[in-house]
Amino acid sequence: MVIYSIILILLVLIVISMFSELFLYGLVSTIVFIILFPFYYIVRVFNGKFLYGWREKMGFFKNPELGDKVIMFHGVSVGEVIALENLIKKTKEVFPDYKIVVTTGTKTGQEIALKKFSNVADFITYFPFDIPYCVNSFLSKVRPTVVLIAETELWPTFSSFCNRRGIKLYCINGRMSDSTYSLYRLLKVFFTHVLSKYTKILTQSDIDMKKLISIGAPTDRTFVMKNLKFDVKKSDEVIDMGQTGHRVIIAGSTHKGEDEIVLEIFKEKLAKYPDIKLLLVPRHIQRLPKIIDIINSMNLNYGLRSKGDTFKDHDVILLDTMGELSKMYSICSFAFIGGSFNKTGGHNPLEATVYSKPTITGPSIHNFRDIYWLLSRSNAGKIVKTQKEFSDYVEKLLSDKDFYNQACKDCETIFADQQGALDVVINELKQVLDLHT
Repeated sequence: MVIYSIILILLVLIVISMFSELFLYGLVSTIVFIILFPFYYIVRVFNGKFLYGWREKMGFFKNPELGDKVIMFHGVSVGEVIALENLIKKTKEVFPDYKIVVTTGTKTGQEIALKKFSNVADFITYFPFDIPYCVNSFLSKVRPTVVLIAETELWPTFSSFCNRRGIKLYCINGRMSDSTYSLYRLLKVFFTHVLSKYTKILTQSDIDMKKLISIGAPTDRTFVMKNLKFDVKKSDEVIDMGQTGHRVIIAGSTHKGEDEIVLEIFKEKLAKYPDIKLLLVPRHIQRLPKIIDIINSMNLNYGLRSKGDTFKDHDVILLDTMGELSKMYSICSFAFIGGSFNKTGGHNPLEATVYSKPTITGPSIHNFRDIYWLLSRSNAGKIVKTQKEFSDYVEKLLSDKDFYNQACKDCETIFADQQGALDVVINELKQVLDLHT
């Protein structure tokens, strides 16, 4: 009975795939999916990793009944979802009559989306598997007016079905690594067909634009929009923590194991530079007692932000209040961005860079790899691999005034060059939605 059921499902999916414009791709992807999915599922379960979101990716979710005015955003994982944050919020503000749908491809991306957009988005789910049945089921239920896919995910079936249904499809914040580019070039004929389905392709840089055009993106619909991640707002709040006359180093969003590194380096430099202060900001406040034990073991005097303590009386201030970190970067000389000396993948350095403050980060940066790569091309940001490299670079920033000033200028230059992407996308939406109405 089970075998007959599988055969029936296979036949149904194959029949559906025949109606796909990309018949061969749809047919092959469907058959491969059916054959491999059970094995993949079993392996994941035995590894203790369940296949999160597989029902939603198959199109098995309740119809959200969103109506006929829907704007859909897709970010595959954490970095892409974070990049979309300001754009999604701005879109909701500018187009209040439209429902907002956010999709992701990974469990971590889904968690971030639910955390950031639960009060903004009308529906949050997983992006469908790129086989005809799953895509058709998804689009039939969500019924988007326009779809904006962050960075460069090229899904043949999804783009074909969007084109057939008259759904406007955008690639925004597009980029292409050298390794991906080498692969896509070999399949240029195929991807030329896929890219032709996009309404517009908007890239982060001129280099990315040229790469995409060379693999088949239409020249008349491919443009540079700059980078969404740089649309960060400065706080106008004036911060007074007694920092006047001192150089404040911020260690932002530190994780377990990073506080010791930061404090050891700070204590070492304090003996040589008595004007420096440290604002230590743990990612998780519940670790505060352990951090205090570390500080006490090093004989450093500390204060707490929650008690109103200032740098006038303390060398180290622990930021134990919520939601204040981003504005605190305005008072620092430079910053260390945590989550980078473990497997977390780093945190957003642009919260500091927007204030023209250089950043230092450890080697784990996969959540913001493109940002760190851009910053590290100048003195705006430095990626260090070891504690010694970290210490040496702090010494460079503290001792070499000309070097430090140039690093600050590099931050300004990068932001001036990269900002404006959000407005480009909003203007595109205004044009396409006006035409739709």
